[in-house]
Amino acid sequence: MAHSVSVLVGAHELKFETGRLAKIAAGACLITYGDTMVLAAVSEGPPKFKQDFFPLTMDYREKSYADGSIPGGFFKREGRPTEKETLTMRLMDRPMRPLFPAGYMRDVQVQASVLSSDQENDGDIHAVNAGSCALALSELPWNGPVGAVRIGRVDDLWVINPTATQRKTSKLDLIVVGTKNAITMVECSAKELPEAEMVEALEVAHAEIRRICDAQIELVAAAGRKKAEWTKPVEDASIVAKIRKDFTKSIEEAHRKPGNKLARNKTHKDALEAIVKSFVPEESTTDPAILEKKALVKRFAEQVSQEVFREICLSGRRYDDRQHGDIRPIEIEVGLLPRAHGSCLFQRGETQALVVTTLGTKLDEQLVEGLHDKEYRNFYLHYNFPNFSVNDTKPIRGASRREIGHGKLGERAVAAVLPPHEDFPYTIRIVSEILESNGSSSMATVCGATMSLMDAGVKITQPVAGIAMGLVKDGDREAILTDIAGKEDSWGDMDFKVAGTQRGITSLQMDIKIAGVSSDLMRRSLEAARQARISILKNMLSALRRPRAELSRWAPRLEKIMIRKDAIGKLIGPGGKVIRALQEQYSTTIAVEDDGTVILFSVDAEKLAQCKAAIEGMLGEAELGKIYEGKVVSIKEFGAFVELAPGMEGLVHVSELDDGYVANPEDVVKIGDVIKVKCLYVDPMGKVKLSRKAVIREEKGLPVEPYVPPPPRSRDRGDRGGGGGGRGPRR
Repeated sequence: MAHSVSVLVGAHELKFETGRLAKIAAGACLITYGDTMVLAAVSEGPPKFKQDFFPLTMDYREKSYADGSIPGGFFKREGRPTEKETLTMRLMDRPMRPLFPAGYMRDVQVQASVLSSDQENDGDIHAVNAGSCALALSELPWNGPVGAVRIGRVDDLWVINPTATQRKTSKLDLIVVGTKNAITMVECSAKELPEAEMVEALEVAHAEIRRICDAQIELVAAAGRKKAEWTKPVEDASIVAKIRKDFTKSIEEAHRKPGNKLARNKTHKDALEAIVKSFVPEESTTDPAILEKKALVKRFAEQVSQEVFREICLSGRRYDDRQHGDIRPIEIEVGLLPRAHGSCLFQRGETQALVVTTLGTKLDEQLVEGLHDKEYRNFYLHYNFPNFSVNDTKPIRGASRREIGHGKLGERAVAAVLPPHEDFPYTIRIVSEILESNGSSSMATVCGATMSLMDAGVKITQPVAGIAMGLVKDGDREAILTDIAGKEDSWGDMDFKVAGTQRGITSLQMDIKIAGVSSDLMRRSLEAARQARISILKNMLSALRRPRAELSRWAPRLEKIMIRKDAIGKLIGPGGKVIRALQEQYSTTIAVEDDGTVILFSVDAEKLAQCKAAIEGMLGEAELGKIYEGKVVSIKEFGAFVELAPGMEGLVHVSELDDGYVANPEDVVKIGDVIKVKCLYVDPMGKVKLSRKAVIREEKGLPVEPYVPPPPRSRDRGDRGGGGGGRGPRR
């Protein structure tokens, strides 16, 4: 039986529907918002007790038929996930995973598909809402629902679920996910939004989230499906108690052990192995019962170790002896790579990022095709996290979801301060190579990206810094941690990344692993992040005060010229023949816009100037009386044709080839010769008359007779006079 519930969110009704589609799934929900429709379905696999992680998979796909298009490429079907789809999968996973009970180890998949797109209302947040409702409708033990909403800031007004058109002019693109009681996830890009306005936006979002959650609860009640009973596996309390009693001190000493990350990890590992050995002394065995007990004791030892670590954080002195608000030592080196356009080695504690900026041309823009529109991106940031950065080994299979997500976070942070593309028409690519990682590598990327841009000479409006904040909360006790490192991320209750300038926030990402955080806690965390950001910016500016005055010598220079729209075809030529010839001859990249803007890029400044002059000469008219240097391209019995610029030629009549009688043009010039010629005349049809003789006489200081154009031709076939300086009958 089908059931549906609707709630007004922003400009449209948000409709939840179940019981009509995907009825065999463990739970399914169809969301309609405007003409955008998203279907999410949940499926559950068998239990997996032998693994130590929850195998939850979130999947999001935008079907091409949703907006009435057919996929490109040879196969004509949807392929691997796009960047947008991958980011949305992370958007779904991060707020939903913590709401499954600890110890639940069944395979779970949540698959969301955009079935219809009106190209104004994005399907990403509705995938979160549909996935949440599908889980709530299933029998799975899940402590939802959650609601997702997008907030914009247009004309100083908060806009709920802004359209794609509104988002283009919005100062804020904020996605917030939460339960009825608290916010659990935040993702946003902003244009230097003050912290106070960000908190206000979060409060506006949470009010809508409560209503979205209420609608899901109403639908679940109408559908009448109850949760299946699930009991958490029973733990041996005596083992946990004994570990707490006998090994708490040794575990704390292991956590506080001086040294680098690898040394501390080894000390911690040795401490856990000593605990296991005290319960199971056998060195090696194949007895399944003994092996199972070893694994059990190790899991309990890690549980107690986590408790001890959190207590260290709450005590006021963190595991590395920092106070709650302390930032690890920072080292910055710019200009590290001699041939890169801009580079920076940014080190914060044991996290090291080599960030490199490359300036490209319009031909380097990235084509992105999605349901909403097709666009060319002229700025993108790529984040790489090689295995050696954490001294690990695993298969290398392309960019991971985490790498794509962290790259996008850094890209959003820096995009707000880039110069307008009209003023700086380069394609900018930033690559962050994480060489060492011990927390906050994404925020090290943001800092390094700013420095590498300035090293490249990009005139950013403000420097951007990033900081990762953490939280450990136990009842009324809480610790807000600045610049989290090591296990403060994985064993803490919050990972809160904030990037921005001294004026405000440009990017923000928050994941909560507990029920949620209050507005007051959010406000205090943002203020602590602001103070840390200002401190980091001071360090950065001490390494490089402002963008370099000139671009790197290895970066392409550019010239911008305007041509008539009706001259674009002439510049490009048949099948692109002319523009390709220009690019090859002058080693210059030429980009032509529809409005007649022509942008020239070349590393060689001299060739760039030559290319510009050639285009201007080709598209303009030959200047009367001007001396040109041109190449002989063809020879006829009556004279030689000389190319003044690509696409512009003129005739040097045989009588004008030399200061004297010339019987045969080939006696004076050959094809390929470069000669100096003077423009004598341009007839009404655009034909250009040139003279080499005039140049020779001028160089000798001899008088030059003014050129007299021939009279117009008579329509009488018998009149064969004129002809541009004919010499009479041949001898």
